[in-house]
Amino acid sequence: MVSEISYGNWITHGSQVEEDAARACVQAALDEGITTFDTADVYAGTRAEEVLGRALKGLRRESLEIFTKVYWPTGPGRNDRGLSRKHITESIHGSLRRLQTDYVDLYQAHRYDAETPLEETLKTFDDLVRQGKVLYIGVSEWTAEQIGRALKIADEMGFDRIVSNQPQYSMLWRVIEAEVVPLSEKEGIGQVVFSPIAQGVLTGKYQPGQPPPAGSRATDESGGANFISRLLHDDVLTRVQDLQPIAADHGLTMAQLAVAWVLQNPNVSSAIVGASRPEQVKDNVKASGVILDADTMKKIDEVLGSVVERDPAKTVSPARRP
Repeated sequence: MVSEISYGNWITHGSQVEEDAARACVQAALDEGITTFDTADVYAGTRAEEVLGRALKGLRRESLEIFTKVYWPTGPGRNDRGLSRKHITESIHGSLRRLQTDYVDLYQAHRYDAETPLEETLKTFDDLVRQGKVLYIGVSEWTAEQIGRALKIADEMGFDRIVSNQPQYSMLWRVIEAEVVPLSEKEGIGQVVFSPIAQGVLTGKYQPGQPPPAGSRATDESGGANFISRLLHDDVLTRVQDLQPIAADHGLTMAQLAVAWVLQNPNVSSAIVGASRPEQVKDNVKASGVILDADTMKKIDEVLGSVVERDPAKTVSPARRP
């Protein structure tokens, strides 16, 4: 069981915001009833895990769900990346040390590793479950075909099955709907989605024909500007502005509407929100429990129209380890 809103620290802790601000955001999340916290070994060069570990230290461990991930490079060596037995084993020990915990609730393959036999990866994850260092196994940004192969191997070899997928998902990015979601519903896998606000684009703060606001993510070259740049086109931004009346009709902010929208998908277990200020956390959690009726969902589709990305082929892992 996870909280419907999860707190994630990609691009914030250890890089974009100072530690005092990060701790304040974590405390705001706890105060608002969030119990699920998502991070990864690669975030801020491993510093994000350290910040989260210090922020959660002293809390009752059984009351939290702590997620982390493995795959992207965490060092200069050729084995400091990927999903080999060596890297997974070394990475979990590093993550547990930085998070100051004996186990993580969910350990996720941050991408698919085309250079490691899938059997080796799944056996290593299964070993960690049996050792009590990991409770559940998940993946992030895997295709339906990759998830299906993993489930087949796990069933044949008696390994723990994948229970979750962590994809990008928002009103503007719906690539999981055609293939990943139907498979996941059939196999009992839940989506823990990231970027439900599309890196801030769905807040409406980016105006067509105008430069990005000072201090926004789009102006931070070290904190996410490259991730958001593909959305900063006038055709996208104009249509996003047209969502304002829909949000207002429901008494929601644009951010709340965006988070509420992803939660309408019954296969979405939790939406991950990040924050650089506690007020953002408090604002986003108000999307929990909001019901958008069929007419509202149809209006959103009509407003966004052709700017929505739906192609399942957009879910891609590197052909070789980075």
